[in-house]
Amino acid sequence: MVHHRFEAHAADTPDAIAVHCAGQRVSYRDLNARANQFAHLLAGRGHGPGAKVGVCLDYSIDMLVAILGTLKAGAAYVPLDPAYPAARLRLLLGQIPQLAAIVAAPATIELVECANAPVIDLTQASDELAAMPAVNPDVPLTGEDLCYAVFTSGSTGTPKLTAVRHENWFNLLNWLTFEFDLHRESHNLVVSAFGFDLSQRSLMMPLFCGATQYLMASRNFDAAMAYRMLSEHEIRTVNCASSTLYVLVDWEVASGGDALTRLDYVLFGGEPLHVERVLDWARAEGNTCTLLHQYGVAECADVATSYDLADYRSDEHDIAPVGRPGYNTDIHILDEQLRGIPTGKPGEICIAGRSVGAGYLNGSGPESARFTTIQVHGAPVRIYRTGDRGYVTDTGQLIVLGRMDTQVKVRGMRIDPHEIERALGRLTGVRQAAVVVSPDGSGELTAFLVPTGAELADNDVRARLLESLPRNMVPARFRTIARLPLTPHGKVDRAALLDELRTGSPAR
Repeated sequence: MVHHRFEAHAADTPDAIAVHCAGQRVSYRDLNARANQFAHLLAGRGHGPGAKVGVCLDYSIDMLVAILGTLKAGAAYVPLDPAYPAARLRLLLGQIPQLAAIVAAPATIELVECANAPVIDLTQASDELAAMPAVNPDVPLTGEDLCYAVFTSGSTGTPKLTAVRHENWFNLLNWLTFEFDLHRESHNLVVSAFGFDLSQRSLMMPLFCGATQYLMASRNFDAAMAYRMLSEHEIRTVNCASSTLYVLVDWEVASGGDALTRLDYVLFGGEPLHVERVLDWARAEGNTCTLLHQYGVAECADVATSYDLADYRSDEHDIAPVGRPGYNTDIHILDEQLRGIPTGKPGEICIAGRSVGAGYLNGSGPESARFTTIQVHGAPVRIYRTGDRGYVTDTGQLIVLGRMDTQVKVRGMRIDPHEIERALGRLTGVRQAAVVVSPDGSGELTAFLVPTGAELADNDVRARLLESLPRNMVPARFRTIARLPLTPHGKVDRAALLDELRTGSPAR
């Protein structure tokens, strides 16, 4: 189990620093003891194997105490990002079946008081925690048990809660550790939002290999703070979305610094890569940072393939590859009948092996059918149909061409435009709405609005939308139009909307 690897480091190097946050440091010994006490508290309340525990905390030492303690108790944790608006958290809380408890702090407790589950305030429970044993709990678990579950947008517009097993997570972290020679000096900085599947890997990766985890004391990504921390500390790795990498590279180029250049690795992906945004910086003299362009989905423990961007040649591929599969992971390119497609031909990207998670905890609809079984050399193989389109090259490199459905990825997070459109449609003054990803490579969302009366004010729409959607789902731009263009089939003509963005001419 992942937490057992952390426990081994706590025994071998107890005085090493496990977490650094807002000037505070905690050793492996102390973090392990505090996590053990929290695990015993959970177990005493009956929240053991099979239980689901929500965690609504800002990035802090307490967050890692809660996560590790939940794992040690045998339960699975569910990230509840306190940066989300209250309405969004209410929606998510209603989607967690059999939620046993929620961990919160004075700064976040109001966000989750609406839940039916009991709330554990770590501050109020400090005396009770101090009385708990500090020894490692002896909780029998198997690789089939759940370790965490994260929300990802569903094609129906309802957030889906996808679960990851211990064997999935251990396989991922074990692959990253050995494949890229991560060690006790591979200190990491977390720069992504807590609710993002990538963040679960980023949070645990350094503790898995005995390094220090650096946390920013900010709910939202702060490029200035992130770059300052990279400059001031011996951080060696960063996990982030492609858009975040662009921001950090731009910051370094503008400042003339070398904090990114000196890193060992940036592991990034989660959305289409505009390789020209980073290539000149990456190939500059003296840059020793390895850029690992990776691909995966929340349903399959976040990462399935990896590619060293130093190998990219524009004359070989228009699109930068995402590489070859990791340990115990296979990629299958299939047609609509789930039949294999020859090398070099595009089809649906399907993931198999130990990466494939447990499935959706809050749904039994068509999306659950994405977890299915195919025959490979006469044997049944469980796969996850990603909904992404791509192909494998003659040299075995995976190329991702884009989504097969209407979902998009913005700053690394999967988003269903229909969910945003429904939220816009509920706003007074909005008759219809359509949301598209800007074609200029920025990755920004643009909303086209048909008003019921007078033209809508952008700032007013944005403010009202922030009351129900997280910031990353709120479009960067709003355009008021008289009507939405339709295809001959009567559906919204998104191609026409994209043309309008490219040319500035009215959508037909």
